[in-house]
Amino acid sequence: MLTIKQITDDKEAVIRGLEKKHFKNAREAVDAVLGFNDIRKKTQAELDNNLSQLKSISKSIGLLMKEGKKDEAEAAKQKVAAIKESNKSLEERMAKAQEDMTAMLLTIPNLPYDLVPEGATAEDNEIVKTGGHDIPLPENPLPHWELAKKYNLIDFDLGVKVTGAGFPVYIGWGARLQRALINFFLDEARKAGYTEIMPPTVVNTASGYGTGQLPDKEGQMYHCENDDLYLIPTAEVPVTNIYRDVILDEKQLPIKNCAYTQCFRREAGSYGKDVRGLNRLHEFSKIEIVRIDTPEHSAESHQEMLDHVEGLLQKLELPYRILRLCGGDISFTAALCYDFEVYSEAQQRWLEVSSVSNFDTYQANRLHCRYRNAEKKIQLCHTLNGSALALPRIVAALLENFQTPDGIRVPKALQPYMGTDLIC
Repeated sequence: MLTIKQITDDKEAVIRGLEKKHFKNAREAVDAVLGFNDIRKKTQAELDNNLSQLKSISKSIGLLMKEGKKDEAEAAKQKVAAIKESNKSLEERMAKAQEDMTAMLLTIPNLPYDLVPEGATAEDNEIVKTGGHDIPLPENPLPHWELAKKYNLIDFDLGVKVTGAGFPVYIGWGARLQRALINFFLDEARKAGYTEIMPPTVVNTASGYGTGQLPDKEGQMYHCENDDLYLIPTAEVPVTNIYRDVILDEKQLPIKNCAYTQCFRREAGSYGKDVRGLNRLHEFSKIEIVRIDTPEHSAESHQEMLDHVEGLLQKLELPYRILRLCGGDISFTAALCYDFEVYSEAQQRWLEVSSVSNFDTYQANRLHCRYRNAEKKIQLCHTLNGSALALPRIVAALLENFQTPDGIRVPKALQPYMGTDLIC
């Protein structure tokens, strides 16, 4: 969440940033935070004054008793008791103001960097780069859901039978392709210096608040009510929360972690072609890369993460483009985000396969994730993460772009993992 210092240092700049993100009632929310902060500060001043009086009066009681002024000493004791009773009320008021201020701050999104373009929807995102291969396809190429059925790779109807829509069953070479991609992505992350983590796929409420899924995305997360646990929408949540309430040493940074997990999202989106087949699922596999870094180095870390994801798409020989998200399309928690999309010739559309984000201090402030610098000063870290990569649309793109009259061609990078160069 935003720090109170960010808001008090330049209230108008904060409001402009929130408006760039199309956050409704930005000024009212900021004013509410400042109002609670004023109550907290004034109450603290009263408490400090009371504590000063208590110290002074307590000293005088002993002297009065020595001088035999018992009545005056008794009056002083009564005054001390009254001040202590007043302090209880003040402490409750201050705690309530702090609680209300924090609750309001949790509803306010992160501020976008200046580099984030203006805009309200995905149509306003900036294309910063395109790359990859032009892939010749047979006439009238098939979409992946038909290819999956043709080669018995994925059974969507069986998934509906077992669980429901959005939970496909992978079979034979389809299951092997999933495993090949998972191992390939993890191996590439290891080569890039990421330490693999195998985290839980359910988290507690504190973890959801720590990375910003709560309260913003509460309706999109599967909730186990009896245990008050949430199925993770991404490995970002458990991995980043490893560093909740931790003070790191600057020499430990940047921390680089990766994790493979299943991911769960209740809201599968709109109807129609956008959710056909693997385009949008309730459960899917994903490899996530996470970094904890210093403010001075986080921009460099972000670029390294972008280069890593781009390298994966190049090795998979897929046509891709990189988008810088506009203010209206960037996530609640991100300060700067780039999306990677691969092109599906069969569907004649771009499919998002990764988002790589820098959160500045926003998540770290929620998490109390800090580091001690060379001067022994404790500061908030920067957190970053990205998909490297999400499997469903990568699988869709591989099936559609590498279809041939003889079967599905396997890109060279995956052949050692698949044990074949053709799925047929």
